[in-house]
Amino acid sequence: MKMSRRISKGSAWLLSVLLVGLALMGCSTVQTGKEVNKTETGQAAENSQSTINTEVKVVTDLVGREVKVKIPAQRIVAVGPGSLRLVAYAKGTNRVVGIENMEKKDQTGRPYLFAYPELTSLPTIGQGGIDSVPDEEALLSVKPDVIFASYLVDKAKAADNLQAKTGIPVVVLSYGPLATFNEEDVYRSLDLVGRVIGTQQRAEEVITYVKSSKADLAERTKGIPDSAKPKVYVGALGVKGTQGIESTQAKYPPFMYIGARNVADETGKSGSLMIEQEKLVSWDPDILFIDEGGNKVFDDAKKNPTFYQSLSAVKNGRVYGQIPYNFYTTNIDTALADAYYAGKVIFPEKFQDIDPVKKSEEIYRFFLGQPVYEQMVKDYGGFKKLDLIHP
Repeated sequence: MKMSRRISKGSAWLLSVLLVGLALMGCSTVQTGKEVNKTETGQAAENSQSTINTEVKVVTDLVGREVKVKIPAQRIVAVGPGSLRLVAYAKGTNRVVGIENMEKKDQTGRPYLFAYPELTSLPTIGQGGIDSVPDEEALLSVKPDVIFASYLVDKAKAADNLQAKTGIPVVVLSYGPLATFNEEDVYRSLDLVGRVIGTQQRAEEVITYVKSSKADLAERTKGIPDSAKPKVYVGALGVKGTQGIESTQAKYPPFMYIGARNVADETGKSGSLMIEQEKLVSWDPDILFIDEGGNKVFDDAKKNPTFYQSLSAVKNGRVYGQIPYNFYTTNIDTALADAYYAGKVIFPEKFQDIDPVKKSEEIYRFFLGQPVYEQMVKDYGGFKKLDLIHP
């Protein structure tokens, strides 16, 4: 009996030690889970058992509104042109709980949807589009912690109304004027997204990458006088739809980055322009770039070959395709890729080390984690010479 009691007590003691050990292991596992999910970019933990510490903070959005937001927000939606793209750049796609129908029905020209195709299977939160009215019921159904919004009509008032009706914080982002973009607004928007979702370090990395890329592009052509630069023109830029060769842009960002001599800048204007064909003849650029979203140019060249054959760039085989970077506002990654390609064409001696395709893949990989250039080629054709007369 004594032996039996001693064994029983020993077993009980051993069982207690094992139970304490298991409990400690359990605590250690939960803690480890938390640490594993605190990635460098601050992505939300996918382990539902780990505890996320949040607090309500006040942020100031791009129209000066002060908004109380639970940070880091775990469930987010992005409405309006470009909002979802900024979330993707900031590595917040795993927190998105719904997207607009416009993002679902056509992924053409949007690298972030090539990189994150799983987004298109999320619930629909509204039609989307420029100046569209968000679907309040659809937004409420996915229970977001925050709504990122861009290009709302009467931005501040519309954001206040949407926030009041849904009870969900609305944070307004901006790229600047439509059909172009203001880097400072983009930087502020990226920083804001990063702070709200807890990926501020990643947002800062993106901002730094854009700034360093611009500095590299500018340094390559620094000091070249305008008189030594070829005259260049970009046509068929999309503005609320496909346009012909007459659609161009003064202060065209890819040209500005490399200090190109854009003949459209002679107008003294900035942004989208529609010119007469006679004006292009008088400018007679040495090099012609065609936005590959503008397939109207090829149809027009068939109907009006005399006009195109009168252009020196066409006669000398100096016509090149550019990948459209404006689709549901600005794809900044594509704009940078276009700048490097334009630099290679216009100033080949200054871009000898650049392979435009490899550089594009590097850019897309940085912004989105995926090399999506080949998918852009399928949609548009990619960086190559174009023959407008004999396509």
